[in-house]
Amino acid sequence: MLSPPERLEALRIARRAIAQALFAPSDDQSRPTEIGAGTWAEKRGVFVTVKRFPDGELRGCIGYPLPVLPLATAVGQAAVAAATEDPRFPAMRAAELPRVILEVSVLTVPETIRGDRPEAIVSAVRVGRDGLIVDGYGRSGILLPQVAPEQGWTAEEFLAGTCEKAGLPESAWRRPEVRIRRFEAEVFREASPGGALVDEPPVSVDDGRSERRR
Repeated sequence: MLSPPERLEALRIARRAIAQALFAPSDDQSRPTEIGAGTWAEKRGVFVTVKRFPDGELRGCIGYPLPVLPLATAVGQAAVAAATEDPRFPAMRAAELPRVILEVSVLTVPETIRGDRPEAIVSAVRVGRDGLIVDGYGRSGILLPQVAPEQGWTAEEFLAGTCEKAGLPESAWRRPEVRIRRFEAEVFREASPGGALVDEPPVSVDDGRSERRR
């Protein structure tokens, strides 16, 4: 777990990286963020989400599902990619930076969900705690833990939504050749652009009564 000061510094790393990319594009953006030692040198999976302020509308989200980079480097590079490379949105302009908030998700190592029946897979997924990765037929999709509560999904709807994210049929998670992994995440964000730290506690809404919303 990151301490509150470390979480705040992760947000600062993300914002500085985006500012450098937007305001000094001639600099060498391949240069990794200064990683220092300790926590920042540990390899961690990371996603950075950019949201418009104050309405919270998604502006970009990209990251590393697996621990392939030191934490500081992963945060900085994911932040720049979320702001400028998410194919769902045009690249952010410098004038937008003061009007967005950043959210960082630091991931645990994904683990495979094993089950010989769909019911066993569904019961292994806890909405509000787990994120999901689906791999199959040469495609892969990931949804962060906060997505299912935001959408009001049950565990089964979350599995279907992750398959859709991968470009697979919504029922693909039921097939034995499709691999399903789950992970947890520390999720925290800025209260306002460049502002104070806000932790996002896990929220469980998996009561089987929610309607699916996209």
